[in-house]
Amino acid sequence: MIKIYRKTATIKAEQFDGSDEMVNRYGLIDCGGHIVDDLHVDNMCFIPTLEGRMKINRHDWIATGIKGEHWAISDDVFKKTYAELPVIPENVAYIIKQAKKGDYKLGWVFNATYLGLWRVSVGNWIRTHADTVARAWLDGYVVEGHK
Repeated sequence: MIKIYRKTATIKAEQFDGSDEMVNRYGLIDCGGHIVDDLHVDNMCFIPTLEGRMKINRHDWIATGIKGEHWAISDDVFKKTYAELPVIPENVAYIIKQAKKGDYKLGWVFNATYLGLWRVSVGNWIRTHADTVARAWLDGYVVEGHK
């Protein structure tokens, strides 16, 4: 029986702009004008990957894996496959971290919010951004002002 799956891993990615700085940072190969099948192709680059060289075009994305390896993802595939992690305030991140550490469930965080256990500003943020809090709980998050 066929089942439907979703990706759960997070990656770091940067959109390739063709700049010399990015070419040098990622060790791209053969960037410059080329003749392919009698056509002149500008800025054709290849990125070294674990499987060998992979062609990369301007506006493709360079993904970085957990072991520091890089690979190219076309812009249209990237936009269909990945979404940025939600950005949340530091005090909300603290609540999520402590709740998970204490083996509480997400429902408890929302219930505690409506019971008024958090500072008013934190409770208001959680109530008005409930979907973002749920997404952060499930997928991870970035704290405002941190990179």
